Amino acid sequence: MGLTMGSSMDRTLDEFAAIVGTTDPVSIEGAASRGGAVDGVRAVRAPRGIVRIDAAEMVVECGAGTAVDDVQQALAEVGQTVSIPAGGTVGGALACGASDTTRLAHGPVRDVLLQTHFVGAQGKVTKAGGPTVKNVSGFDLCRLLVGSLGTLGFLGDVILRTRPVPRSTRWFTTQRDPFGLLATVYRPVAILWNGETTWIRLDGEPGDVDATADAGGLVEVAGPPARPGSHRWSLPPGMLGELSDLPPGPFLAEIGVGVVHAATPQPRAAPDPAVRALHDRIKAQFDPSNRLNPGRDPLVGGAR
Repeated sequence: MGLTMGSSMDRTLDEFAAIVGTTDPVSIEGAASRGGAVDGVRAVRAPRGIVRIDAAEMVVECGAGTAVDDVQQALAEVGQTVSIPAGGTVGGALACGASDTTRLAHGPVRDVLLQTHFVGAQGKVTKAGGPTVKNVSGFDLCRLLVGSLGTLGFLGDVILRTRPVPRSTRWFTTQRDPFGLLATVYRPVAILWNGETTWIRLDGEPGDVDATADAGGLVEVAGPPARPGSHRWSLPPGMLGELSDLPPGPFLAEIGVGVVHAATPQPRAAPDPAVRALHDRIKAQFDPSNRLNPGRDPLVGGAR
């Protein structure tokens, strides 16, 4: 059964498109928790508000400017959740390609977005994707928009894939090798490692979680550790074991995923020339005048 929320989006998509306009440089502004608008460039905000929750189809429709925490609170009332990091706006998380800590089990954030209406550089509203998992076909433009930092289009409204809230969600810690845990523990939701200690999240039936924890000698804790900084690195998952060989510095690695949370930016080589050329061709097709979030570059914008 679908649930129509009492609130609706605070502006229509056509009004949003008119604000974006067609000529001058423009940037998208959310909650400023993931970079915010481009300095010195006119800023706009995406529509906000929850339109509907369809618990049977396991989707939620909302404005891209809606706070993630508001969406999670509304979904909790029907026993569901969405795999997007807490804090900030829905559109901000999607534009930055910021996956939740549950990525190991639930997949990357690009899998969450089913449909969007976005505003392009010509000031027109375009639809991408489909409203349910089963009717999405053809070229998946949604995946191209996720992680593009708003350089290809500004998300207006979105339909997101939801999932049931597990009966039990618990965190444990151990001194065991995190890569051994990944190979032996049944369906861990997250495994975090700082070079010395490993944290693991288990979801499911309480009895099953107890049995897995007892078999692995895991010690229950209140939750995951604090991240050592705001920077996200992206590494091949198989290279995470080499982090302990780097110069001393705090990090928290998501085992099996390749995301590393650190206090310093990731040292980066120049993008592969072929990848850069492909990116530039795509940008030229979507925004030939470079008016959307000018100066932002997804190739150096952080981990996915």
